Amino acid sequence: MPSVLVLHGPNLGHLGRREPERYGRETLAELDARIIAHGTAIGLDVECRQTNHEGVLIDWLLAGGADAVLMNAGALAHTSLALADAVRSIAPTPVIEVHLSNTVAREEIRHAAVVGAACRARLEGFGGDGYLLALDGLVRLLRRSGDGR
Repeated sequence: MPSVLVLHGPNLGHLGRREPERYGRETLAELDARIIAHGTAIGLDVECRQTNHEGVLIDWLLAGGADAVLMNAGALAHTSLALADAVRSIAPTPVIEVHLSNTVAREEIRHAAVVGAACRARLEGFGGDGYLLALDGLVRLLRRSGDGR
């Protein structure tokens, strides 16, 4: 069963309380439960982690061990060259960037896709369902690449 590491970056631990008009009322624990359940249903072993620290995200990426990664780096996605370099350094492991909101419909600084440019794909604007859609895409990607054990 392919393994997927789901990484949530800064401030995502406050989902459900943080700007509910933008991000909804679902907590991170509730979202993670949906992600894991969907992953299991489609044949993936999913582990979810959250941190507010850029270096921890980088350490988790570089530690390896997963067949694929879904990552919502939060605001770091628009500015972190170090995180983008870490994504590039684990190639060919596919990394898919996920955002709850449509970042290009927000402030101009959020239009930059520094980390996204290093990723295999990006998915945004579907709220929590974006993670599930990204998992569906990863299954197809892993099967095409022959890594879909």
